[in-house]
Order: sequence, then C-alpha cells, then structure tokens
Amino acid sequence: MTTVLGCIADDFTGATDLAGLLARSGVKVSLRMGVPETPPEDTAAFEVIALKCRTSPADEAIAECRAALAWLKQAGAKRFFWKYCSTFDSTPEGNIGTVAEALMKDLDTPQTIYCPAFPENGRFVFMGNLFVGREPLAESPMKDHPLTPMRDSNLMRLLAPQVTRPVGLADRRIVAKGAAALRDELKSLAGEGVAHVVVDALAEGDLAIVAEAARDMALMTGGSALAEALPRLYLEDGVLSRDFARPAQPRLEAKAVVLSGSCSAMTRAQVKAYEQRAPSFRLDPLELAETGADAALAWLAKQPLEEAPLVYATAEPDAVRAAQQKLGVARAGEIVEEALAALAVAAREAGARRFVIAGGETSGAVTRALGVDQLVIGAEIAPGVPWCFAESRGAAIAITLKSGNFGKENFFSDALAKLEAGA
Repeated sequence: MTTVLGCIADDFTGATDLAGLLARSGVKVSLRMGVPETPPEDTAAFEVIALKCRTSPADEAIAECRAALAWLKQAGAKRFFWKYCSTFDSTPEGNIGTVAEALMKDLDTPQTIYCPAFPENGRFVFMGNLFVGREPLAESPMKDHPLTPMRDSNLMRLLAPQVTRPVGLADRRIVAKGAAALRDELKSLAGEGVAHVVVDALAEGDLAIVAEAARDMALMTGGSALAEALPRLYLEDGVLSRDFARPAQPRLEAKAVVLSGSCSAMTRAQVKAYEQRAPSFRLDPLELAETGADAALAWLAKQPLEEAPLVYATAEPDAVRAAQQKLGVARAGEIVEEALAALAVAAREAGARRFVIAGGETSGAVTRALGVDQLVIGAEIAPGVPWCFAESRGAAIAITLKSGNFGKENFFSDALAKLEAGA
C-alpha cells in the first residue's frame, strides 16, 4: 500500500501516542522503532517512525530525522508530520524548530505550523502561550523537567532561537473564524516571509479547523492530537480507504513488570499509588554509578512476576538535581536507562510478557534492549497511551509506552487490568 502520511516522532512514547490516536480512525497504522534498515515494503496508510532524538545534539537529531524522511518518501508519502511533545519539550538549541527547518528544506516547502495543543490531556495554546491545565507551561511541573526544563510559556520565544527564518502567530481569533480564514492567514503570513507559524487551539474543534486548513501542507508539526483529525480529512478527499481491522490480541503469559524512569509530577503520583499494591524497588542513580544494577536485578529475580513488580527511578525534582550535579545531566539519565533496559531483558528471560514502561527516554532504552523494531497498535488505556504488541527474541509481548504526564494516578494497575480484560 502507498503511504498517505509519513510521521516522525522525537521519542518512543510520543510515537505510540501518535499511532494510537491515528488508529482510532480504523485505518491501518504501522509504528517502526527507529529508521528501518531495509527498503519499504508491506507499508501502511499511516507510517510512524519513532526516534529517540528529543535531547540529542541538534546535528544528530537532524541527520536521524532526515533519514526517516527519506525512508517515508520511498514508502510513497507526500504529506509529513513532525511530532513532538504536547509540552513543547526542547532546549534553546532545539530540536523542535531545528528539525522542522531541516525537513522543510528537504521538502522544499516555505512554511509549516506548530500546534502542540492536546485538549483531551489538558494542553492548550492561547495567544501563542502554552498551558498545562490552568497553569502556564513555565509555572507547571515542566519547569523542573530534568532534561528540558521549560522556563518560558511563549512558543514564539521558545521557537525563535531554534530557527533561522521568521516566526509568527495565527491566534484564536483567526481559528474561531474557521478553516478558510485560517488558510488565508497562513497564506498572508507566507507572503510576509513568515516560515514558522504557531497556531492557537483550545478545544478539539479548534484542532479540526487547524488540520483542515493545513491538510495540504507538505509538513505539519505538533502534538498527536492535531494529527488525529487528519484521517477523516484524507478519507473525505478519497486519498485513502478504511482497510484495517484491529488485530486480535495475542494470548500472553500473565507475568509482567512495570518500569518507570519518568520524573514527571503525574508519574510520581502513579508510582506512589502503585507501590501500595505491588512489590517495588527504587533505583538510585548515585548507587547505580557505584555498584551497577546488580542489586536491582537480584531483587527482581526473587519477585513473583504474576504480581507485576515495579522498579522505578522516579524521584522528586530536588533528588534529580542532586544526582545530576554529581554525575552530570547526561550521565545521570544514561545510568538509569541502562539499568531499566537490563531489568526489562531480565524480566523477559524470566517469563514476563507484559511490560508497562513510563518515560520517553526509558521507553527508547527498553524497546531497543528488547529488540523491538515494529509495534502493532492495540486498544487505548488512556488518551494517547495504547497497548502495543510486538516480538522480542521470538516471544510475543505486550508493551505500553507512557509519556510522563499522561494517564491518571491508577494508570499502572488500570493498564494491566485492561490488558487482562482484552485477553
């Protein structure tokens, strides 16, 4: 099948979020972990490539995203979507704008839009400012993110240092007038040389308007909720057809493990809730630096996996900063990712076939350690968080990759219960 929309996501949880929302349409979605090493074959209408480049050096992120774009072009895609977090996670150097500008150059397109809004999960853009619930981004828990602390809520100011061409805004007043008015505004801004346009959205209806106005753009960028509106538009245009029945959920061994590396406020609450019902072990980056993951591996080996034990590095911001000051930001994260990846492999070897993973960096490390290169999208657990099915060293597994702030407090137990009910 010719691919209608090619999507590139900057982390693994974001990719499953995007794939899950696209799959709501009933149209076939394929999620590939990393740029495939072989030419496209047996492709889906919607192809999503998950990368792990959110915090990579800009030149590395650009190279990886351009390789993904080239593969998606080979698959036949004519429209493309660059997906990043709905909290616009980035540093002053990138990689949201830097990658978008590189993709624009490869596609020879003069303009793109930026709309990270996800109203269903409490992410809103108003007058170019991003809100998490009722809090401006810079006043939300994202201000203490260990890798990408967000200290400004204004998307134009965040974007400007990352790009070389002018940044503009299509605000809520334009969006409220409908798709035709927004399309005219984008054309007017293009005529003024504005290449990067932040677009407001407060409700799902706004996202539908934005998607309709930008449906023919070679490149759109934003959160997954913006992309959710595209299948309906493409079906109306006749460029794709419904050809996908959700695959039957495989029968899997009940043994499971929950691994959490995210330090977001919501994940901290989820860890606290789950500790009340399952065995748990906390990873300390400073201890890992000295003695490695042997203690955690020994603990896990003694746990009944039918009880879905939890291993977590989730911690309060002050504890995270203390570890980063001693080890360095990059090394503190790498140590945790390496440990959680080793624990995932150990759990699989001990018979675990159900994996609940929290955190974008953690998800990337775990899926790579498990040798997962393609996922089949299953039922959603929470908005933007589906169960997925894959093979790991010849074993069928179920895995969910949860972005740090997604889900409610009982997400871990709800995820396992939903999978059991589906079985």
